[in-house]
Amino acid sequence: MKLLRLILNILWLITGGIWLFIGYIFFGIIACIFIVTIPAGIASFRMASYALWPFGRNVVEKPGAGVGTGLMNVVWFLVAGLWLSIAHITTALAQAITIIGLPLAWANLKMIPVTCFPFGKEIVDDSRSITPAPAR
Repeated sequence: MKLLRLILNILWLITGGIWLFIGYIFFGIIACIFIVTIPAGIASFRMASYALWPFGRNVVEKPGAGVGTGLMNVVWFLVAGLWLSIAHITTALAQAITIIGLPLAWANLKMIPVTCFPFGKEIVDDSRSITPAPAR
């Protein structure tokens, strides 16, 4: 399974991951210029690492997200989320041209919700995102 993740991550990197990474870094720098949007910049840098190497990691909801999370999601969407989601759609369309690229395109589309609204979510390794079944 680790070998498959490595292969998919390398293919991802070559077929668009590096450009998505650069986009997240760019918007992170733009957001850090203004004091009010520094949390959005930090979230963008966090998402950049996920956009660079996504296979083997998942996005989970953070417990305890409040009103501030919702407000920052709106600011983020207007500043960068919409534009980055368009980049994900464009990259997914290019990746979906080949059969090998279909899993990459699907992963790209799965990233759009967290791209649009990253606050209140956390990126974790696959092993941490699986919750154990309740004991009987």
